[in-house]
Amino acid sequence: MKCRIVLAALCAVSLFSCEEVLLIPVEEEDQPRETPVLLEDVARVLSHVELESEQLDEVHDAAQSSATNGYDEEYRMQELFSDPGCGVGESDSTKTKSYSRPLRDLLREAAYATKASAGLEDPDAWLEALSASDIQIYWPFSEQWNGDAKPVITFDPGGDAVQNEGYILEADGTVTKVLVTEEMARERPVWVINRNSDAEYKTLEMLRREDPDWGNAGGNLVITKADEDLRTLVLRSIQASRNFDSWLCGASEIWIKIGKVEDFQASTEGELRLYDPAITDFMVVVRRGQKGEPIQLNTVLVSEWTKQLSSCALMIVEDDGGTQTSWKCSAVVKYKSQSYGFEMDLPFRTRDDIIWRGSLSRSFVERNNGKPVHLGDVCVVMELI
Repeated sequence: MKCRIVLAALCAVSLFSCEEVLLIPVEEEDQPRETPVLLEDVARVLSHVELESEQLDEVHDAAQSSATNGYDEEYRMQELFSDPGCGVGESDSTKTKSYSRPLRDLLREAAYATKASAGLEDPDAWLEALSASDIQIYWPFSEQWNGDAKPVITFDPGGDAVQNEGYILEADGTVTKVLVTEEMARERPVWVINRNSDAEYKTLEMLRREDPDWGNAGGNLVITKADEDLRTLVLRSIQASRNFDSWLCGASEIWIKIGKVEDFQASTEGELRLYDPAITDFMVVVRRGQKGEPIQLNTVLVSEWTKQLSSCALMIVEDDGGTQTSWKCSAVVKYKSQSYGFEMDLPFRTRDDIIWRGSLSRSFVERNNGKPVHLGDVCVVMELI
């Protein structure tokens, strides 16, 4: 039981007298102490695990499942402990594969075996904290794995680091330290212990899985001449020319945000006031191996673009966190030969990389209809159909 000292000073109003100062011990209930989990500690413990083909398959299954669901090649500790082999967006109920000795069992054994060298006072508390954390195993370029090679284990040291020390478990049980770079990760398996930053968001794949019609423009929509006054703006593809973060952090989470006025066909001032601007945003994860490759989206940006809609607001950002802020912008419509702006705020965060933001005019879209257009460090293909 802890005690705290309360200082009680009772002073009289007189300038020449003051009551006695009392030191009163007061009992205080013990407060639960959180067990810190450091990325470096996780990497060191994991490097002592004697990985067999089953555990390698488990991590690979999870990483590929996450990628299939539109996320990075990641295996969160939450799934590792609760649903072995499940990626982000997958549940144990949909998984068909099981593992006789999942990695969580070997990790628990390694935590006890290395508790002295790793500085783990209470391995059970440490494992519990680890399972509830946002820590994960990130396996870049996992699609290139040959199905046999064992990984080098490293961790994200933070900042803009592009290399870090890694650990290799040798046949005699000793651990060798090596310098790990992205070039090494392309040539052999590397597991990076870092923190998850995208699982709380739904990717385009997950949104479409919940609703197959969500923003789905298909590949070959045909619009007849009678429909020319009411057209649809589609984002066919996006291509990133660079990675926006250190490879140790993982993929680029690119948010596409658009503010527009749907189906604007006002003919009176009263009707003009009835329209409200709409904001659509969604996330596209560009993995390290996808840099420079077009990612097919076929996503509707503006479902009903009429001739009265002159422009909409487009912002493309790479998510880096920070406090919430917004970009004040407008969508412009024409009414009786006059232009009116519908004001709106497109949300982003203070540390986000703003790739591009500006007004997307109808004339610009028509001029570049179906052609690659460079917007900052991404290239997009939009089509007004």
